[in-house]
Amino acid sequence: MNAKEIIARRVGQEFKDGAVVNLGFGIPNMAANYIPEGVQVVLQAENGALRFGGKPTRSTLDPDVYNSGGQPITLRLGAAVFDIATSFAIIRGGHVDMTVLGALEVDQEGNIANWLIPGVLSPGMGGAMDLLVGAKKVVASIQHTDKKGNSKILKKCRLPLSAVHAVDLIVTDLAVFEVRDKKLLLTETVPRITVDEVLAKTEADVIVSDHVKEMSL
Repeated sequence: MNAKEIIARRVGQEFKDGAVVNLGFGIPNMAANYIPEGVQVVLQAENGALRFGGKPTRSTLDPDVYNSGGQPITLRLGAAVFDIATSFAIIRGGHVDMTVLGALEVDQEGNIANWLIPGVLSPGMGGAMDLLVGAKKVVASIQHTDKKGNSKILKKCRLPLSAVHAVDLIVTDLAVFEVRDKKLLLTETVPRITVDEVLAKTEADVIVSDHVKEMSL
């Protein structure tokens, strides 16, 4: 199981019955493949869909139905499609219970940078700003370290921010953190990863829960 799949599987466990959940580009959209059995979550694609599911098969693929990342999706029973203006009215109107966004960096204050690396061409911020302030709960999905092994879970973000004090939960390929009073509470680690290993790879200040669980995948 690779890092992205670990994160996507764990994000799927945050889906609750009846909740409206927006999934962002990349790893968040992968989480649609891991809706827990029996959970009737209402997934939103910001380009204009409610109640979609995972990746279709070759035989069920509809080229006119896709998510915010341009990937094909499956519409579930009771789904609705609409224009992007209506989609953002849902977001800005406070009707999204949770959003899951990818990130370049997150920090212990709940700040998130997920749209721009200076000097690197960016297509734009997309709906990140609206989602980060419009959703009731924000989950950041992020690989724990960069390719050089440097922590992406920081004391303070260094890249341009998308929103401040917005993140509630951080899911990485090593651990799960809750944002608490400008520190991170470590609540879960992936199987075969110790608390000490997580702490060694995390720049942010971390409080270790008295009941750290092994991530169920």
